Amino acid sequence: MARLKAHREMLDKYLTTDNLPTAWCPGCGCGIVAQALVRAMDGTGIDPDKFAFVTGIGCNGFIPRYFRFNELHVLHGRAPGYATGLKMARPDLTVITIQGDGDLAAIGGNHFIHAARRNIDITTIVSNNFIFGRTGGQYGPTTFYQDRASTAPYGMPERPFDLCRLGEAAGATFVARGTVYGVVRLIDILQKAILHKGFSLVEAITPCPTSYGRRNPEKAGTSGSEMIKWIRENSISLSKANRMRPADIEGKIITGIFAEKNEPECTDEYEKIRQKARAGLSSV
Repeated sequence: MARLKAHREMLDKYLTTDNLPTAWCPGCGCGIVAQALVRAMDGTGIDPDKFAFVTGIGCNGFIPRYFRFNELHVLHGRAPGYATGLKMARPDLTVITIQGDGDLAAIGGNHFIHAARRNIDITTIVSNNFIFGRTGGQYGPTTFYQDRASTAPYGMPERPFDLCRLGEAAGATFVARGTVYGVVRLIDILQKAILHKGFSLVEAITPCPTSYGRRNPEKAGTSGSEMIKWIRENSISLSKANRMRPADIEGKIITGIFAEKNEPECTDEYEKIRQKARAGLSSV
């Protein structure tokens, strides 16, 4: 009972019931991502009043509406830009963006890669369900080759992005991938990302029965439980993947931490410039 009471007190500290029931479809993984994020935030020891969220358009953009925090809900794909401005103005805040794969890497791709390039201290969480979920089931930049979508009824003809490789190549200094099946590991990854000084990217693989599952039932099933089982069966840890042949990991979901390094952070670098400017003016 004491453990249950402590758990409830923790949830009440971060969550609000004002906007219940949720806006998500049955079987959606956004609620699991939200719960994992709450536990990760609590584990950091950061003052809850120091968290600020920036969200884009899509199912994932609803996550902070169930939190007791300040939030900017912004134009499609523009969350990294708004978050950059917020962090530059208030470097004392812990800024977290929550986006979908289409929001982050399609319409918002340019904003994403430049936030990573700057290595600004923002944690970006991208819930990847391999499709534009809320906006019509169109194929997106992470849709697997030959998967079906509303705009690819005969199969996706293009190759998908690997978001973690893209983020690392663009300059992100913490890059990791987890899944809603491996939620304990996802909590640990999120906590490390939040505490990391620099641009952090966490990709969370999550089911979308409504837009993805029903168009690809033979691959991943049509219910949330079937899709989570598919995620489990097709996930391989990074350490295991490194010991396998490339042909054996084709189409698999590689999970783990891909990058974790310390490099100059954007707001710190700009503070140095401000100090130099002040010193120069005072000497005039």
